[in-house]
Amino acid sequence: MMSSMPSDLIVHVVGARPNFIKLAALYPRLRCFNQIIIHTGQHYDYEMNKIFFEEFKIPEPDYDLNERSSSHGYQTGEMLKRCEEVLLKMKSNIVIVYGDTNSTLAGALASVKLGIPVAHVEAGLRCGAKYMPEEINRILVGHISELLFAPTKTALKNLNEEGVNKEFIIHVEYNFK
Repeated sequence: MMSSMPSDLIVHVVGARPNFIKLAALYPRLRCFNQIIIHTGQHYDYEMNKIFFEEFKIPEPDYDLNERSSSHGYQTGEMLKRCEEVLLKMKSNIVIVYGDTNSTLAGALASVKLGIPVAHVEAGLRCGAKYMPEEINRILVGHISELLFAPTKTALKNLNEEGVNKEFIIHVEYNFK
């Protein structure tokens, strides 16, 4: 049963250092929306976690799923279950996932299975090594996301070659010149 949370709710699913850095850049730009942060717990010690929230002034997570290190499959499965439990409590317009971590895949899967659109920040990056867990995460999340933010022209090309709907891809490459 859905709660009566605001309908302009954005949920961020993060869990690892690279996710926190991207969240720090995006979170303040979305301050006109209600936002909730779900932290899966993938990175949990001070140097890989708390320091980023402090240094980048990211609000404390609203939910800490506390999933610590284990095998990729077990960790992703536990995160998926716990993300789903939290998402069932709210009515979110969109869930934003970042990068290519197990947290990214778990958050995206939980969301699409509940009918919540997913936005993937850093979509389309590929290394070509399908034996790498991160590469599998990138590919799967890229194909189940509703909105994809591709950071490079190569990422755009990868998504187009994979048949991802072009309507939902936004090129966000930043020019440092």
